[in-house]
Amino acid sequence: MDVLLKCGADKVSINSSAVKNPDLINELSAKFGNQCIVIAIDAKQIKGKWKVHLVGGKVPTELDLFEWAIEVEKRGAGEILFTSMDHDGTKNGFANEALSKLSTILNIPIIASGGAGNCQHFVDTFIKGKADAALAASVFHFKEIEITELKKELINMIFL
Repeated sequence: MDVLLKCGADKVSINSSAVKNPDLINELSAKFGNQCIVIAIDAKQIKGKWKVHLVGGKVPTELDLFEWAIEVEKRGAGEILFTSMDHDGTKNGFANEALSKLSTILNIPIIASGGAGNCQHFVDTFIKGKADAALAASVFHFKEIEITELKKELINMIFL
């Protein structure tokens, strides 16, 4: 992490390593400050409960999404990047119910990931999901959403 920050990174995201060694969050936060620590959480719904997964959603754990999110905040995370593995790649929208609950129980910013397919999905995740930021990739890479179009939609959201 030290090398990455010295090379110009503002933040470093940690996922599986934090689950395997939660004390890592405390150590990194104490050394570099919580503003640099983003904990990425991949989760899927299993029997109606959100369970944390590792290795890009391939390996399930017994960790509950919401309990884990509270723990990582207490340990010094400065942000959470939540990816719904159920929504990722579907282009049917973000997991706004789970995002809204995370927003309610946490005091740190939440980045939504997984499910963006159109501009309205971003608007919805900020309004319904109460996300602080949203992440998407393929819709921009393949120009399914033009960034200028999305910016206009988000500006309209603010001023309506």
